[in-house]
Amino acid sequence: MTMKRVYNFAPGPSTMPQEVLEQAAREMLCYGDTGMNVMEMSHRSKQYQAIFDETEATLRDLMHISQDYAVLFLQGGATGQFAAIPMNLMTGSGTADYVDSGNFAHGALVEAGKYGKVNVVASSKDDKYAYIPELDASKFNPDADYFYITTNNTIYGTRYARLPETGKVPLVADMSSNILSEVYDVNRFGVIYAGAQKNVGPAGLTIVIVRRDLLGHAMPITPKIMDWKIMDEKGSMLNTPPTYAIYMAGLCMKWLKKQGGVEAIEKVNIEKAKLLYGALDDSDFYRPTARPDSRSRMNVTFTTPSPELDAEFVKAAAVHDLVNLKGHRVVGGIRASIYNAMPIEGVQALVDFMKKFELENK
Repeated sequence: MTMKRVYNFAPGPSTMPQEVLEQAAREMLCYGDTGMNVMEMSHRSKQYQAIFDETEATLRDLMHISQDYAVLFLQGGATGQFAAIPMNLMTGSGTADYVDSGNFAHGALVEAGKYGKVNVVASSKDDKYAYIPELDASKFNPDADYFYITTNNTIYGTRYARLPETGKVPLVADMSSNILSEVYDVNRFGVIYAGAQKNVGPAGLTIVIVRRDLLGHAMPITPKIMDWKIMDEKGSMLNTPPTYAIYMAGLCMKWLKKQGGVEAIEKVNIEKAKLLYGALDDSDFYRPTARPDSRSRMNVTFTTPSPELDAEFVKAAAVHDLVNLKGHRVVGGIRASIYNAMPIEGVQALVDFMKKFELENK
């Protein structure tokens, strides 16, 4: 039986490369000559360790991560790291600078406030997080233990076009919704972390990339499962890691290498975003919600003339196999998430539908 595939614009868990899904299906009953599926393997086995090591090596290759950084494959999602970050880092001055640029950035700073003093250096909350706020370096605390940003705002559809210059203060970045979608110089960061379920693979895996000199400073209250130094020493296997999610992430990373790596996929992502924003800007029916200078390449948010038409748009789009376009519950409207695995044909199909819907509802 031939299964129909739709264009899935979900914000996470999100669409994955068909080639990866087909390979996972072929290996469902037997991985290699092991006689078992990856999810049945002991994480202590040689067969699984080889999968794990290859996945880490592929990530290091894609992001050009040196051995000055530990790469951890953890659980608990990005939200778990909201607490792990201050527990591991907020142990010098006991303060940290945060930029309040969206729902997840706000959640992170609230959580960090339980463990030390949070200095909110800038916020766009007053305008429903429609932009990345301008940063005034004079408000940065030179004694902060770290400076925290969320590079891409999944819910409100915004992105940092420029990274802040934080000097000797380690820059910590939540890259959950744009990791591996554009080139970053890892050496500019103290910590990069991301939930995998948007651009990397299925839900259940959290990637933490941490500069090694930042290990070993955790608060005494830090649970060992959240202590980066312990997890690094144990090779991310203090406990059973999310084995199958790591395997799937590895397949997605190898797929990305075949596309030409991050450098190549970034160009594709720019083209996809240009196509969709171009359709929005050419229309007087749709309204993009993010300010032009802060627009995300991954999450495109917009509205029609009314909430009722927004709902009708989402419903009608699904009939045309364009699914999961409903905006986040806190903002409403429409959101198209166009991560690495969304082909440009899917974006074109959405644009074609948008034009049709506009003609029918003006």
